[in-house]
Amino acid sequence: MLRTALRNVLAHKARLLMTVLAVMLGVAFVAGTLVFTNTISDAYQKSSQKGFQGVDVAISPDKKDDDSAIPGEAPRLSQQVLDKAAKVPGAASAYGVVNGYSALADKKGDLLGGGFSNRGGNYYPGADGKDPRYTMTEGRAPKAAGEIALDSKTAERGKYKAGDSIRVSVDGPVRTEKVVGVFTTDDGNVAAGGTLALYDTVTAQKLFAKPGQFDEIDVKAAAGTSQATLKSALDKVLPEQAKATTGKKLAKDQAKAIEDGMSSMQTAMLVFAGIALFVGIFIIVNTFSMLVAQRTRELALMRAVGATRRQVTRSVLMEATFVGAVAAVVGLAAGVGIGALLRSVLNSTGASVPDGPLIVAPTTVLVSVLVGVVVTVLSAWLPGRRAAKIPPVAAMNSVHAAPTTRGLVVRNTIGSLFAAAGVALVVSGAGMGGSDGQGPMAFGAAVLVIGVFILTPLLSRPMIAAASPILRIFGMPGKLARQNAVRNPRRTAATASALMVGLTLITGMTVIAGSMQKGINNMAADGLKSDYVVSMGGDGVRPLSPEVSKSLAKVDEVTAISPLRSSPARVAGDTETLMGVDPKAIKELVNVDFTEGSFGALGGTKVLVDDKIADANHWKVGSAFPVTYEDGSKGRLTVGGVYEGNQMVNGVMLDSATVTPHMTTVADFQVMLKTKGGATQDTQDLLKKTLGDNPAIKIQNKQDLSDEIAKAFTLMLNMLYGLLGMAVIVAVLGVINTLAMSVFERSKEIGMLRAIGLDRPGIKRMVRLESLVISLFGGVLGIGLGVFFGWAAGELIASELPTYELVLPWARMSLFLLMAALVGVIAALWPARRASKLNMLMAIKAE
Repeated sequence: MLRTALRNVLAHKARLLMTVLAVMLGVAFVAGTLVFTNTISDAYQKSSQKGFQGVDVAISPDKKDDDSAIPGEAPRLSQQVLDKAAKVPGAASAYGVVNGYSALADKKGDLLGGGFSNRGGNYYPGADGKDPRYTMTEGRAPKAAGEIALDSKTAERGKYKAGDSIRVSVDGPVRTEKVVGVFTTDDGNVAAGGTLALYDTVTAQKLFAKPGQFDEIDVKAAAGTSQATLKSALDKVLPEQAKATTGKKLAKDQAKAIEDGMSSMQTAMLVFAGIALFVGIFIIVNTFSMLVAQRTRELALMRAVGATRRQVTRSVLMEATFVGAVAAVVGLAAGVGIGALLRSVLNSTGASVPDGPLIVAPTTVLVSVLVGVVVTVLSAWLPGRRAAKIPPVAAMNSVHAAPTTRGLVVRNTIGSLFAAAGVALVVSGAGMGGSDGQGPMAFGAAVLVIGVFILTPLLSRPMIAAASPILRIFGMPGKLARQNAVRNPRRTAATASALMVGLTLITGMTVIAGSMQKGINNMAADGLKSDYVVSMGGDGVRPLSPEVSKSLAKVDEVTAISPLRSSPARVAGDTETLMGVDPKAIKELVNVDFTEGSFGALGGTKVLVDDKIADANHWKVGSAFPVTYEDGSKGRLTVGGVYEGNQMVNGVMLDSATVTPHMTTVADFQVMLKTKGGATQDTQDLLKKTLGDNPAIKIQNKQDLSDEIAKAFTLMLNMLYGLLGMAVIVAVLGVINTLAMSVFERSKEIGMLRAIGLDRPGIKRMVRLESLVISLFGGVLGIGLGVFFGWAAGELIASELPTYELVLPWARMSLFLLMAALVGVIAALWPARRASKLNMLMAIKAE
């Protein structure tokens, strides 16, 4: 039986090629994902470990957990702590670390680093005048205010060298610094495309902390002293709100953080590899089903000469094992190439990755081989089982008996039950809303897809029949194409289902993305009256100097302006954020509906609270409550109004004059302003000029805000299109495979058609139309399911984003349907050409 299986594989090389390609693509994606994520993770881990080579023990602030404490930043470390650490037995040296946000402009005035991670730090020279963290390659270290040193990658990107001037922004206002040196560093943020600017310690403390304070203290152990011993010695002298951590643990924690960060990307990519493999299953099942059908006489004769059912099944599974093994090996090799390509693509986007070798872990090899073989063998099991049931008497016929009516009834009943259960679960999940509905909806979606797949033979007849009027236009080839498409509904269904899965996901994601964009636009329009929102670059939550709002307030075109200040506090026993605003201007800048009171009540100790906070605390206008401010002082506030919160405006709103005296660092997180004539490009340019054309500051109108929020969804959607393209490619292979084998199966029939007068162009047209009908059938099913899933997922999103609005992208859905048709046309090119070139006499003689 082993020899028979190998002989059959070699005898059907062309027929099995498409199956090998389908499995290979899926395995290549799995292997490529594992190689890419393992390579990136290993590179960053080694880079971070280098960064900790000079750190034996790190001392950091440790804010103790206390329900009564104000949720602010942990206290920084003083010079006294640094001096004590340096004198601890076993300590060779200690240096203080200060860091914060520092945006750098290139010579054109654009932001360097793209906002990925723009950091500033301090150069802390030891006894030898050098900081072990940084190696100066040009110039010298900064020693006084107005001097700065740049990392070599930033200097190269910005074309800076020692002696140049550079524009810098830390909290808003532009500073001009002199570049006095260029250094190299193993900092992971720099390796990932960020920027690092170094100042002397005194200047860095003024910019990022407070005079004499540090964010961290790094201690180097003396020769012969272990990290654990040094840590124990430091623990004895450290104040209560400081903790010591060994360099080994820091490196281990950093490596774990990098691994966790990469795992989400790896999981997402493996999901799409799984989708490609899932689509490939349809091709494998189709291929082996058709091979079994074409070898009915051979298998029956084997049974007649003594082969058992188990041996016949084993023969088919051995063929599948051989095919899967070949596909897995080729896929693994292709996956290594994909991993290298993905790293190159990542580097080309500006997110440079630390140097390191490609990592092909033993796990990657094992998983790739197992996936290829197991998927192929499992997919071939049903056809193999069907082959074993062929009775010896079937050797008298060339074609095995067609499926019984009873079998189709059972299949349709099971499919209907699955589909109904899936719809019920998805609808019930949509009704639950929020995270509660995610589980039922995901499970219901899987059940519904399985149900539709089971029902596709039943659905294919009426849907293909609906295309009959169009097919009649093509005469006899069109009629034959329709008959061929419905002749074997199971094969047609399996072929169409491969395309259906890919289009379901693409359509669903497109519906969700378009609806999210509409919801975000509605959110900005409904929540804001202001023409512009000003904030720092990067993540948009960096502190903004009060000087920014003062400068903007002097512009004649500005009619209303309010800086927004955020301060953590304990409100009625709970942690809340107090939002300080200008009580006179805020009503012109935000749009909220009041259930009680109005903006007129805002001022002094009277505050406005959103309806959720009011309901949770049973507050109404006139209710008074205790507050513990950020600086620890206590007071009482009174509810002056209750408003309906939204994504743009929520929480406890009070007069900036009330909260500012209690802030440890007075800074704004945003500035809202309204201008004469609304938002125009000229006004925006004027505001930028007023702020010194600062690349670190964002001046955004409502559309800019919407686009920025939606950018993440757009990027994700484009990635999904690329990843799901793999599934579509596999689906194309499936259509080609089915048509090619169908042409072989119908060789005698095609020969007869040629003999009675159907010319070669007619044969080509027949095969192409059959492919087109099958592809459009899969496209219609996929788009229909995608719209349904998009609606259901939107119901969950709407519970968190009230402005969410369902949008059906008709233009894109039409494009997807056109793409399905194009898949059918392209897939039919080779099978149609092959069918038209069949020798009619040889075809008529074919068995």
